[in-house]
Amino acid sequence: MPDSPVTDIPNISAIIATCNSEKFIRPCLDSIFKQGRKDLEVIIVDNGSRDGTVEIIKENFPGITLIENTVNLGAAQARNQGINFSKGKWVLALDCDTVLAGDFLSKIIRIIDRLPSGFGMLQPKILNPDKQTIYSCGIHLAWSRRFYDIGSKKYDRGQFSRAGEIFGPCSAAALYNRQMLEEVKEDTGYFDRRFFFLVEDVDLAWRAGKKGWRCMSDPEAVCYHHGESSSLTKEYRQYLNLRNRYLAILKNDGALQYLSKLLPLVLYDLPRLFYLMLVNPFVRSSLFNSPFGEKQHDPINKKGV
Repeated sequence: MPDSPVTDIPNISAIIATCNSEKFIRPCLDSIFKQGRKDLEVIIVDNGSRDGTVEIIKENFPGITLIENTVNLGAAQARNQGINFSKGKWVLALDCDTVLAGDFLSKIIRIIDRLPSGFGMLQPKILNPDKQTIYSCGIHLAWSRRFYDIGSKKYDRGQFSRAGEIFGPCSAAALYNRQMLEEVKEDTGYFDRRFFFLVEDVDLAWRAGKKGWRCMSDPEAVCYHHGESSSLTKEYRQYLNLRNRYLAILKNDGALQYLSKLLPLVLYDLPRLFYLMLVNPFVRSSLFNSPFGEKQHDPINKKGV
């Protein structure tokens, strides 16, 4: 990285979780170091990769802090490990299959510098690799307690070109204020490690919002995300999405508040739950085992995230 430091700006720690990510990690890291910022800290937490991920990092990026887990602890816990080790005033959570635009960090610094008080989360514009369609402009949480990525799969015509407040950031590329993270940290971590993978960003944003922290989406900063690079099966992703959505709702709304929304419960949740019980073996097995027990790790450790 260049020798010219940039002063009087918040330090940023980039946290990247990997697991069998040899196809994606080098383009991701190349895009980070091409930013040319000396004030950036990069931490990778590897979840027991069995391909060439770790070797690529060690051979080509020796200055990076690398934390090696022997097994797959999940994306949520890997981020927690990275955050615990990091020193930056802002934490940039990045998926390993994300590539930053050339001016990403310089724009992020400018955005952070002008953020109003109380904003502890920041969402850049995340495009798909075609650089034309949107992956996410942040997370929206509906009254029905369904959540989705804003603008997902839509052609980018500038319809999300204005900065504005949203529910929370998509952790494929999300910035979190250090003070906010410390305030919302639970016994299960900054990101609740029980989620393992998927929806953990919804839960974190939800908890932060309840403590008065706000999130800004600003499309001035752009990055590109491959998406679904995990080797998890479709069935297991379905199971995790279902399980983690209900955990997030029960944690942050409570059962009575959720059950009071009778219409979405009857029209969407119950039919979906019954359907997945019929077609998805992981959903069925969870009825006879603790949904947050150790058995959930077995298929993930075999396949990797």
